[in-house]
Amino acid sequence: NLDTLSKADGKSKARLVQELIMAYEIPSDESLEKKKREKTEKEKQIYYQSMSHTKNLVIDKENNIVHNNKTHRNLLYFRGLCFAVAIFYWFYQFYVANYKGFGLQFRYLTIWGLTGNVIVTGMLFRRTFYEQKENHFAIVSAVCVLNVLVVFLYWRLYFIDPKLVNYSGSIVWFQEYYLHLLGPLLLFLDSILLNRSFRQFKSGIILALSISFSYVGWTEFVTGPLNNSPAGSKAAGLPYPFLNDMVLADRLEFYVISILTGVFFYALFWLIDRICLAHFWGLAKGG
Repeated sequence: NLDTLSKADGKSKARLVQELIMAYEIPSDESLEKKKREKTEKEKQIYYQSMSHTKNLVIDKENNIVHNNKTHRNLLYFRGLCFAVAIFYWFYQFYVANYKGFGLQFRYLTIWGLTGNVIVTGMLFRRTFYEQKENHFAIVSAVCVLNVLVVFLYWRLYFIDPKLVNYSGSIVWFQEYYLHLLGPLLLFLDSILLNRSFRQFKSGIILALSISFSYVGWTEFVTGPLNNSPAGSKAAGLPYPFLNDMVLADRLEFYVISILTGVFFYALFWLIDRICLAHFWGLAKGG
């Protein structure tokens, strides 16, 4: 107070009041405008923060405030359905498999795609069930590209001649369309729009290449030599009939072209995520 300040400084109260008045600065228009802008910006931040916390709150019939998780529930149903159907078809393969050949149904790239589908849809369903953040980007993107490659190669060869891929006759229609169309399509939609898995280009494409080279090695060094059918003009035991009509050099050329096609698909989907989703649709870039 003035008494304390007057005794401490040895000045009269009138002198202290005069000094305080002289020291007071009248705010300029610029400083007032700046404070006004800061206040408005702070109010906006508070508003958006409150909206982000309350957008999923609704009032029920008893006037209680409850959490509305309809979007999360729909995602859970979608991923649960995808996982259930994928695992049904995975087990169904043991029912229709040819047990005379080594490797069973796992000789075929389609079943590798289905197995990957089961793994990643199960992982995504689990994270959604426990309300965890999206993750597993590398493996989801790699398996997505594997399934897209299955669709591309299968129908490309099928429309040339169905016997190129189905040496024992056409498979039952519902399995054919799920394995070579619907299943990969559902995973593609989840990977692109929901999981946004094409955000880790380096790790994702390395994993995709690893799967591709593993399948080539599995086919050429394991299941091929250990099986006698189907048989072709150049080889026998390779899973698809057309491969048995090729010499090793031609098969290696086919494998390289197929792998490069997969790389192209991966780069294309990465660009879709980076440009179309992040730029045109205004969705944040993943990482």
